Amino acid sequence: MKNLIHKFQTNISAIELPKKFTFPFYYEPHPLALIAAKELQSYIKSLKNLDHNFGLDDSQKGLIIGKMFGVLVVKDQYNKLGFLAAFSGKLANENHHKGFVPPVYDLLNEKSFFLKEEKSLNELNHQIELLENNKELLSLKEELNYTINEFSSEIQQIKNEIKENKKLRDLKRKTLLNTDVIDQTLIEQLNKESIRESYYLKDKTNFWKSKKQEIEYKIELLNNEINTLKNIRKKKSADCQNQIFQQYTFLNSYKQTQSLNSIFQNNLGITPPAGAGECAAPKLLHFAFQHDLTPICMAEFWWGASPASEIRKHKQFYPACKGKCEPILNHMLQGLEVDENPMLKNPAENKTLPIIYQDDDIIIVNKPEEFLSVPGKNITDSVYSRIREMFPNSTGPLIVHRLDMSTSGIMIIAKNLESYHYLQRQFLKRQIKKRYVALLEKVVEIKKGIIELPLRVDLDDRPRQIVCYDYGKNAKTEYEEIEVINGQSKVFFYPITGRTHQLRVHASHSLGLNTPIKGDDLYGNKSERLYLHAEMITFKHPKTYENMSFKVEANF
Repeated sequence: MKNLIHKFQTNISAIELPKKFTFPFYYEPHPLALIAAKELQSYIKSLKNLDHNFGLDDSQKGLIIGKMFGVLVVKDQYNKLGFLAAFSGKLANENHHKGFVPPVYDLLNEKSFFLKEEKSLNELNHQIELLENNKELLSLKEELNYTINEFSSEIQQIKNEIKENKKLRDLKRKTLLNTDVIDQTLIEQLNKESIRESYYLKDKTNFWKSKKQEIEYKIELLNNEINTLKNIRKKKSADCQNQIFQQYTFLNSYKQTQSLNSIFQNNLGITPPAGAGECAAPKLLHFAFQHDLTPICMAEFWWGASPASEIRKHKQFYPACKGKCEPILNHMLQGLEVDENPMLKNPAENKTLPIIYQDDDIIIVNKPEEFLSVPGKNITDSVYSRIREMFPNSTGPLIVHRLDMSTSGIMIIAKNLESYHYLQRQFLKRQIKKRYVALLEKVVEIKKGIIELPLRVDLDDRPRQIVCYDYGKNAKTEYEEIEVINGQSKVFFYPITGRTHQLRVHASHSLGLNTPIKGDDLYGNKSERLYLHAEMITFKHPKTYENMSFKVEANF
């Protein structure tokens, strides 16, 4: 254990200890955590034989995988300070590395049931693959496709011939009916031709259906064996996963343990997400509680290149994820005095909501930064609640569109339902023109252009958004640099679409402008505010139909 407690190389005697432990989901790293992180980063650099490509060395080969690391400052039984280090998931495809705490449960241990189950599942996969690529099955599938195509082709050809023959018969009948003496024999002959063709079509249809069913039956017999193995695999996989969830048990300061199953399924009624329990924070706290170490503060930082979908900056600090870590840490932090959750404080308290225009149908407000557009889960104070209080006779939903809590600027409010629907249609048809102004952390390389990166919510870390080409919604932004201030680009954003966090992600992502908006605490670095302001909007009035335009310049 002693080898895993890093001694501070920096003199920390003058640094005051924090009064409470770090709130892991929104924090500014304590000076001790900052020093620990810096010393860990030096240690990571010194690991010359580590077979892992972080994407920081162009000459290094192999798959690039950036990694989240964590530090936990602790006090031992003799009141000596040090820090623990951990990485999320595996590192160089291994769980154990010198200087890092071990996983809560080691799936890669030779004695672990997981490796035996994994071998069994791999054997099943191999059997299924062999059966799916069986020559007889592949041949039958080809024969089935050929039969279906021939069936369709021949039946359609017969139907076309019947259609043409019917036209000819109808013409003959019409001619016969116009003569003085009707030839009944000929008419009967025409009727018989029609019946004969109908039976011919029916016989051909039955022939092809019978042939198709015969092939499908042979395929079904072969597929039954495959499906049986797949069901066995599914059950074994579920049983294995459930057993894994039971093996992952987490301590808190009271020495109470809870498994992943208990934390997620019993308490929340959901299945634990993949990778739960493998993040740095749970590893660090579990090890500390195991060895009677007192947690003082912690921080997690990204090391390496960013993934293609997420926004992760090298050496930047990030909070613990909500989806995987929040339920686990809620258990593990019991018994510790933790910093207050800042998300429970009302950021709009003592702030006014300026109204810059109003008439019988609409209100235009200039929303301050750190001010909710609509009531949140814990805080009700918002543009909606303020307007509802100021204009109690207004009808309808009021809020036509929203701004992020951290974004300041112009919002349109509808005072009645008719105005709401009219303005909503303009937004849906993208007829409303908006312009945002933002100050970025760095200078952009390309001064003007269009960013198109599809976005969806990060299911493991709401409300953070990620770039996703498979399931993301189209998101498009025009931008132009207007000036450079102290090495930072000031830009105009013209959002074509209106996705959640669109401008923030498009600015920060490596495939966008690759520089966050200043003060972006989700995708960049926290500052006194988010330097993003909705400064201009143009739309048609819902009653007069005249074009209206409003502008409120940013105070930065």
